[in-house]
Amino acid sequence: MNGGNARVIDACSSDGRALAQPSSSQPDMPAVLPPARRIAPAIMVVGVAIGVAIVLAALRLWFHYGTAVFFEMIASGIAACF
Repeated sequence: MNGGNARVIDACSSDGRALAQPSSSQPDMPAVLPPARRIAPAIMVVGVAIGVAIVLAALRLWFHYGTAVFFEMIASGIAACF
């Protein structure tokens, strides 16, 4: 042993000196979310709503016109694009 003269070294410091601690009095997380974080879920909800509306419209056409006419309309639309 060192006769009671042993130094205690801080595990966070490489040279035995204490490291500086932040003295910020502000909280880590803001109380109000930034606008970008509130807009992203709204965009996702609108996208899902549009997707559901398209699927419901396709199902309505399918039931109204029947499968043969529905597939003919889809095929002619695809053919018109290419």
